[in-house]
Amino acid sequence: MKRLWLLGLIGLLSIPFVSVKSEVTVPEGYEHWTSSSLKPVVETLTCLAAKDAHHSAMKPLADFPNEAILEVHREADGQIEWHETQSDIFLVQSGSATLLVGGTYLNGETTAPHEKRNGTIQGGIRQKLGPGDVVRIPAKVPHQVLVEGGHEFTYLVVKAKGY
Repeated sequence: MKRLWLLGLIGLLSIPFVSVKSEVTVPEGYEHWTSSSLKPVVETLTCLAAKDAHHSAMKPLADFPNEAILEVHREADGQIEWHETQSDIFLVQSGSATLLVGGTYLNGETTAPHEKRNGTIQGGIRQKLGPGDVVRIPAKVPHQVLVEGGHEFTYLVVKAKGY
């Protein structure tokens, strides 16, 4: 009986192990940007901003049906912006700036469908922004990023579409 049991055990051990290959895939639309993968992007934007008339540069990282993601670097004040169908979410990575937001938007110029730039903001509030801050600006709210001379401001923008 012991021999049969031992032969059975040896038979089981002689069955080759089948390697199981994982069929798990990354979901469609999934993206992951690490700080190290964004570092060369920011370095390039810093060089581009130094040569730009507005002292800013941006790079689209992704454009999905419901949102777009941009990396932005500024070394001077941005234009006043107003988006009819998109909210903006800022994730501050480095530097400091003041966000002028809200109030009454006057004399804006249509620069693209559902987008206005320039003009003036009457009223509004000023919010200091620094690394780690996250801000959501609803659609149809004027806003402007103000960067003090000699300073830099780098942030990720998520544009939520479809309002």
